[in-house]
Amino acid sequence: MNTRSVLLCIIFLLFLKLEVWAQKEQVELCVGNYQTEEEAIKQLKRFVSTYSSKKEWEKRAAGIKKGIIKGAELDLIPDKFRSNNFNSIIHSKKVFDGYTVENIAIETIPGYYVTGNLYKPIQIKDKYPAILCPHGYWQKPEDYGRFREDMQRRCASFARMGAIVFAYDMNGYGESNQCDHKHPRALQIQTWNSMRIIDFLLTLREVDPEKIAVTGASGGGTQSFILTAVDERIAVSVPVVQISAHFFGGCVCESGMPIHKSKNHETNNVEIAALAAPRPMLIISDGDDWTKNTPQVEFPYIKSIYRLYGVEDKVENLHLAHEKHNYGISKRKGAYKFLANHLGLDINKILNENGEIDESFITIVPYEELKVFNNQYKRPANAIMGDDMIDLLFQGKL
Repeated sequence: MNTRSVLLCIIFLLFLKLEVWAQKEQVELCVGNYQTEEEAIKQLKRFVSTYSSKKEWEKRAAGIKKGIIKGAELDLIPDKFRSNNFNSIIHSKKVFDGYTVENIAIETIPGYYVTGNLYKPIQIKDKYPAILCPHGYWQKPEDYGRFREDMQRRCASFARMGAIVFAYDMNGYGESNQCDHKHPRALQIQTWNSMRIIDFLLTLREVDPEKIAVTGASGGGTQSFILTAVDERIAVSVPVVQISAHFFGGCVCESGMPIHKSKNHETNNVEIAALAAPRPMLIISDGDDWTKNTPQVEFPYIKSIYRLYGVEDKVENLHLAHEKHNYGISKRKGAYKFLANHLGLDINKILNENGEIDESFITIVPYEELKVFNNQYKRPANAIMGDDMIDLLFQGKL
């Protein structure tokens, strides 16, 4: 065999090796209904066999957390992204019955702005808990993300109860549309944005740093439990209609990066949610989606981890077997009570004369009035636009 033939063979073998590696990397992405319900139960049994004490679980938990951080490339975030200058744009304060709403944008990454609304109690006198409210995949123009009626209702109620609330757009949605939502780095971008929102909230003198919470439904539920897993500053979490042992999230922002499986770790969303322990968590589930098995499968597993800490009472499951995939009034009532209990909010502020939760005080604000960018307040000139530019930014090349 001549030299040319040997080189061709080597090149061919290297190609095969790269192809196998690429296929292996692809398999590590656990997307959507990655496994059956039966396989998920077997997987949880296999996971639980790896620990039997708090110390052993914490060793496993550290590996899972490291896997999420590396898989989402949060460990590769350039230092310049960590500036304390958020170049905040806050305007159009609206005063309602017991709460206010402002339109807000903050620069979470140099040249990238997260847009949203900031809800506050009517009178700011002391330090208050803060609640992050990411949204899911509700996207009809008349019923969209943070502008939805159910989002406005829960944010207004939290504010009237005594919390500062940041409702914000998903990456690629609403006014945070500097790149497509299905950007390959969507999971990294969204998680980083949420972490930076915590940073921003902690710059507000009226926010109590010991009482930061997060709650969202569907894709917002995924954002909630992933943020809680990687950021210890979240003191209380309420993920809604999303934690499942067999369903890993159907969008790149949930499962498009290898946070569930790599050569060094394997987990699922149940264990990622369990990283909240021993912090208080309310899991809300229903009977019409992938959370239908929560009382029998996901919740017992998570509760067993809280049991290792001796704080079983800090994790709860509100299962609404006859309800659908949403953040409807029954789910909101559960969240109001849980967060009031663990954040010290005044639930009496949203009770009527019969002692029932009553949202009739809330004013639903039209879409256009909640927008940050308009003829008067333009998107900043340094805003980076387009998928390729955002990718270069995260690679530290801009």
